[in-house]
Parts: sequence; structure tokens; C-alpha cells
Amino acid sequence: MAIEQEREAAAAALAAAIALLARRDLSGDELRGKLRAKDFDDATAAAVVADLARRGVVNDERYAQNYVAYHSGRGHGPVRIGAELRRRGVAAVVVDAALAGGPDWTALARKACHAKFGPQPPQNWAQKARQARFLQYRGFSSDHIRAATGADPDVD
Repeated sequence: MAIEQEREAAAAALAAAIALLARRDLSGDELRGKLRAKDFDDATAAAVVADLARRGVVNDERYAQNYVAYHSGRGHGPVRIGAELRRRGVAAVVVDAALAGGPDWTALARKACHAKFGPQPPQNWAQKARQARFLQYRGFSSDHIRAATGADPDVD
């Protein structure tokens, strides 16, 4: 009787996982958390995620690459994207590889800055600071910000 209940729980967890993945791609850790939130026990959730990963349905590398492509297209920087991926349970090695395969972050920082503030360079430190705060919020590193705003303290 207990074996039959375990099979039913596993089948229900698999159906729930497929329904969740039909809406959007999830990392393995996210999927495991969502299954636990639906009252499946840890062992069942882990087994379902492992089975889906073995089949290639759940793939953290693909998820990270797609996440980087989408969010960099929205003007977000590597610091913000990397932190969000790590929060979603993607391994640091996978995150670093996905970010390394991403766009030219300096060019993206310039593009985001030009879209928000126009193509003219900042005229004073107050404008540079405002642009730097904007780019920092977007998730760009200090090197990217300096390159995008021309805020090299040695030059001015």
C-alpha cells in the first residue's frame, strides 16, 4: 500500500512539475522549491527534478544562458543578473560561464546610459554621479560604469 502511495505522489509531483515548466523555464532549485510549496516531500521533489534533469527538461546551464540573454537585453548588468541567478539556486560556476558568454557589458552599459540620459557626456560630477548610480542600480560593475560615463577621476 505504501509503495502505491509513493508512486501516486511521484506521478502527481511529475505532473505538477510539467505544469510549472509549461509556464516558464525554471532552475532545478526553483522547481524543487515550488514542488515543496505544493506539499510534496523533499525526497519526491528531488527525485522528480533529478529525473527531469536526466531527460534534459531541466537544465541549469540553458536556464542561465537564457536568463542572461533576456535580462541583458533589458539593460541589466552582470552584477545584478549574477546575483539573481545565484538567488534562484544556480551554481556559481554555471552563472560565471553564462555571464562570460553574455554580451559586451561595457557597450551595454553605454547603451543603457545613452538611452536614459542621451548621447552627450556628463558635464559635471553631479551628472556623472547620477549616471553612475543609475548604472549601479542596473547591475554594472565600477569598471563598466567608468567606461560608460567617462568618470575617470585621473582625467578630470
